[in-house]
Amino acid sequence: MSPRPSRYSGPQMQYFIETYGCQMNKAESAALEIIFRDHGWSPAPTPAAADLVLINTCSVRVTAENRAWGRIDHYAAEKRARAAEGRRLALVVTGCMAERMKREVKERQSAVDYVVGTFQKQAFGLVLDAVESGRELGEIEESPAFVFAKSYYEPGNFRSFLPIMHGCDNFCTYCIVPYLRGREISRSPADILAELDALEDSGVREVTLLGQNVNSYRHRDEGGHELDFPALLRHIALHLKARGRGGIRWIRFLTSHPKDLSDTLIDVIAEEPLFCRHVHLCVQSGSDRILAAMNRKYDSAAYRALVERLRARIPDLSLSTDILVGFPGETEEDNDATLALMRDVGFSYAYMYHYNPREGTPAAAMPNRVPDKVKKARLAKVIELQKEMTRSLMEGRIGAVDEVLIESVSRRRKSEVLGRTQRDEMVVFPAPPSRVGDFAKVRLLSLSGNTFRGEEILS
Repeated sequence: MSPRPSRYSGPQMQYFIETYGCQMNKAESAALEIIFRDHGWSPAPTPAAADLVLINTCSVRVTAENRAWGRIDHYAAEKRARAAEGRRLALVVTGCMAERMKREVKERQSAVDYVVGTFQKQAFGLVLDAVESGRELGEIEESPAFVFAKSYYEPGNFRSFLPIMHGCDNFCTYCIVPYLRGREISRSPADILAELDALEDSGVREVTLLGQNVNSYRHRDEGGHELDFPALLRHIALHLKARGRGGIRWIRFLTSHPKDLSDTLIDVIAEEPLFCRHVHLCVQSGSDRILAAMNRKYDSAAYRALVERLRARIPDLSLSTDILVGFPGETEEDNDATLALMRDVGFSYAYMYHYNPREGTPAAAMPNRVPDKVKKARLAKVIELQKEMTRSLMEGRIGAVDEVLIESVSRRRKSEVLGRTQRDEMVVFPAPPSRVGDFAKVRLLSLSGNTFRGEEILS
């Protein structure tokens, strides 16, 4: 499909996008790029060449917002410098921070031209029309219906992220996401399969299914028939087999809530080789008291039992997680319980962070805040333990033979390539650049940091 004619008659307009936060944000930035191209815009090689800079923000943690503010202020200064030279720069802020703060963004930084919230992105074409014509758009209306972002795919990368659901119904007491993303909406299986077909035709070999709580996917069709996440995965596996292309060979999914990971889903992963042997299973804490205060809807015993069932059915499975330290009311005993759970489970890696209050969440009003110094000390213990466990688990893998998808040429040596195993492990080994996008069988020989060095086994 060719771009629609633009009402702007000057030189081709250029855009530059900076994306922060989760893979869903990346998918949504990719969807906005389609709107740019449909309007006849082209990507700028650098921000300095852009007529419009878009910052897609994250609001999950304070550090993410602080980073976004730094970039907004940077481009505000660039905009003022251009204005002094008689040149223009449009500055647009979108994403979760835009949804959470809305008018406050422009009040704090007047150089921002447009703030586009989560449910206003369907009107983004109107923003481009206004920028092209040099007029003010005014308030952007929210759309009455949510439109899913398309897959996030970089040509030549052979991997793609495909949103299958949006929003969250869990309302964990520390989390701002349900208030910014709304309630859960599941995409139709027909749309998902059609997009998988398009990705496979584009040369994609691995797809990651995305959702704020991906395994709570549940779609009801007009006839009242309901499809849950395990059934969707079965549907996908059968569809790709029937298609017979063999291009997409691996599928991953993010992010899983323990309460929604059913035994049926475990069976699907175990029985279908299409699904990678890695699950990101957010635990957040090992303390039952803190898990209850977080409204996580499981306790540490249930989590451990789930891990046991996963590993019994899928012995080669690797697990990663999120760990939140310093939640209001947390004690040293609670932190010790988290360390004990980490030792019991043996996570390959973890995203570890300390609690920062998010205005508008129940936890922000909870008493017994943990002092920053204490939070940081507890987090240091968690990080140190995870480093030890990651190293030990990786050392135990030396000598193993595994299949990898070759993702890129090594930055250090052009005679080597970088690949990823189903278990989400990175491996560098000798191979020509022409092998990028291929699968290879590799023996893991040694470790360099958190990356294996290996050799390809040629049959």
